[in-house]
Amino acid sequence: MNHANVTTSASRKDDHVRLATEQADARQQPGDFDDVTFMHHALAAADFDSVTTETQIFDGSWGSPIYINAMTGGSASTGRINESLARVVAETGTAIASGSMSHLLKDEASASTFTSLRKLNPNGFVFANLSANATVAEARRVVDAVEANALQIHINSAQEIVMPEGDRSFGHWTENIAAIVTAVGVPVVVKEVGFGLSAETVAQLAALGVRYVDVSGRGGTNFAAIENARRDQNDYAALLSWGQSTANCLVDVAETAERESVTVLASGGVRGPLDVAKALSLGSVAVGVAGGFLHVLQREGEAALIAEIHRWNAQLRAIQALTGAARPSDLLRSDLLITGGVAEFARLRGIDITHYAQRGAHKRRSLHDG
Repeated sequence: MNHANVTTSASRKDDHVRLATEQADARQQPGDFDDVTFMHHALAAADFDSVTTETQIFDGSWGSPIYINAMTGGSASTGRINESLARVVAETGTAIASGSMSHLLKDEASASTFTSLRKLNPNGFVFANLSANATVAEARRVVDAVEANALQIHINSAQEIVMPEGDRSFGHWTENIAAIVTAVGVPVVVKEVGFGLSAETVAQLAALGVRYVDVSGRGGTNFAAIENARRDQNDYAALLSWGQSTANCLVDVAETAERESVTVLASGGVRGPLDVAKALSLGSVAVGVAGGFLHVLQREGEAALIAEIHRWNAQLRAIQALTGAARPSDLLRSDLLITGGVAEFARLRGIDITHYAQRGAHKRRSLHDG
């Protein structure tokens, strides 16, 4: 074992948490989800008591489409964060993803900083997480370590390019992903880390056998900024705005995902329950939150994060009731007005977005005919 590499990896994990928390403190509120608006139909509301956040996913169901996305692990301090998160998700019934478990592959002693996600949360839905550099054997190892229900494979070339000690070899990723999907034995979600997935990328992934993606667009934790802050020289500030926003990604991949039978999850820049509802209405089946929840945990503690998750779920139900969506999947029938930068993005990509504003037209025609 190279102890210098292990120490560097653990230090990097701590840096990521510290810098992500600082970003959450300073994050500006406007984002591309502001270009997406629900059309209000005054008689469309459903009884609140008839509304559920239960979500069908991975051949099962979650109590809510909101999940805590890939966070951390690998050092003593990040291990304590995972213990807190495990208690939070066990209390709230929320799915959770581990941070990258590559450190476990280098240092078996770090296993406990990840395995608490299962030990303290025995009945929950847990994603393991590993990079596209992983082999099948390594993927199986991390899945077994946390008894994972699914595996996230993250692709993060932009982060690696800016990272001082990052990888510079990416050509083998597609081969690794295809092998893992075939052999790992649990559902595999291929995700970005905040730079977004395009329609072309989703089509490539589908050809590799991938059936789940997380578009993970720009707008949330910015790993280019985090890695650039860790540099002593050779500034990469020009890449801090690299990538597509989550709202843009969802518009971009919608047709391809439907054609290729790929299930879409979304994360990146999700600021509250209204953004969750918008992401669901744009085609995602579940919505991940990382930096915002980490901020609450770090600043206010476990009880505050538990209360925050309950608040998000209650407000999501309220938004569903306003739109007449008895369940999260019914939000796909809501009328959306898409304007501003997202509309311009769609125009440049040759995507007709007018149908989003007219999805309830058949219902209105039925009412008129009746």
